[in-house]
Amino acid sequence: MKTLVILHGWQSSKEKWQKVKEGIEKASTGLVQEGGVKVIVPDIPGFKPENELKKPWNLDNYVDWLDRFCQEKRVNGELVEPFFLSGHSFGGALAAKFTARYPEKIDKLFLVASSCIRRKTIKKWFLGRVSKILKIFAFLPFFNLARKAFYKFVVGPTDYLNAKGELKQTFLNIISEDLSSSLPLIKVPTVIIWGKEDKATLLEDAYLINKKISNSKLVIIPDKGHSLQKEAPEILVKKVLENLRSVGFESYTPN
Repeated sequence: MKTLVILHGWQSSKEKWQKVKEGIEKASTGLVQEGGVKVIVPDIPGFKPENELKKPWNLDNYVDWLDRFCQEKRVNGELVEPFFLSGHSFGGALAAKFTARYPEKIDKLFLVASSCIRRKTIKKWFLGRVSKILKIFAFLPFFNLARKAFYKFVVGPTDYLNAKGELKQTFLNIISEDLSSSLPLIKVPTVIIWGKEDKATLLEDAYLINKKISNSKLVIIPDKGHSLQKEAPEILVKKVLENLRSVGFESYTPN
């Protein structure tokens, strides 16, 4: 039996991928010679009380964590290498960097609305500067209320506001790393799955990722947005299963 590891997005959890996990496991029997696919969805550290970070992490720290996690699963007999790896949004960036570093461990990579492209913007620069300045005034009364008002009305919507503890600096570390130069290092067959109406990770990023990963295929799902696991879990399961059969393919984009 083959294994598919699914990495969820920022401040998400394994529970939100349960329908996808069950759908793939139920329908995958006979798709591979080993007799189906076992799906593992770990809780990525930092997003639950039981796995809070003790210090800020960057993407390399998450890659090291994933390597340790997979080693433990392999020792316990729950995972056999090479395995299928899928990542959504932030989890997609983690999956991409892990695959670039450990290509021998991955059979096929699935990037779902993945945040691999991080363009430098004035908002990101401003957010980084403001976060450092505001720390100086953390001792003042009503600081938290004023901080929330500032981000809401001045900075605008951002995951940084909802982050707590060490996750704040971790968020800044993550959004500062662009994987454009790492993507060409990925040589394993890669399936890029994207909602056409995605406003969080734009469709142009999907085309760019497809261009940079030579052995990749782009699948666009019409009328769907960023959270395919919630908006269209059945369609996502279908697209993953369709591409588990293929051994490899040349890079192309749909008409």
